[in-house]
Amino acid sequence: MAKNKKLTSAQQQILLDILQKRFVENSQRHPNMDWEQVLTRLKAHPGKLWSLQEMEASGGEPDVVDDNQQTGVVTFYDCSAESPKDRRSICYDREALDSRKAHKPADSAMDMAAEMGIELLTEAQYRHLQQTGNYDLKTSSWIATPASVRKLGGALFCDRRYGQVFTYHNGADSYYAARGFRGALSI
Repeated sequence: MAKNKKLTSAQQQILLDILQKRFVENSQRHPNMDWEQVLTRLKAHPGKLWSLQEMEASGGEPDVVDDNQQTGVVTFYDCSAESPKDRRSICYDREALDSRKAHKPADSAMDMAAEMGIELLTEAQYRHLQQTGNYDLKTSSWIATPASVRKLGGALFCDRRYGQVFTYHNGADSYYAARGFRGALSI
């Protein structure tokens, strides 16, 4: 059953209020931006609000972490302290999910991200996020994996331990209660 990918006016306003409050409270993530710039961009692309709502509803706590001063594009990242709670215990992609013969997880990171209309953070984006705070101190997050690694059956994930950001590899079909994924949405 397909979801209705539109928010009512009331739902939009509730989401915008949440996003504005988070934006103001976390100015270190976007030091060169003000809320009016972001709001203008959101109003110009109202279809993206559904994806932001999906990020919020699954525990991602989306906030602006990147902006392109030349194009005006703003990018929201999942900024929850730990990997979003409703996106854990999943393998990397559909191929990995289909390859499991027993004890299959409920979903995959790539499928969930596609359904939400977002993309997994790249390693560069993940490291950029970590410059704005300390994330994934107890969890880890799948990240976009190069095709050369995926072709060999692997996938990449990151976390922060011992004051450092680490990138690791695992079989793409693996899944753990403490591993989810973080997404990005450019508007």
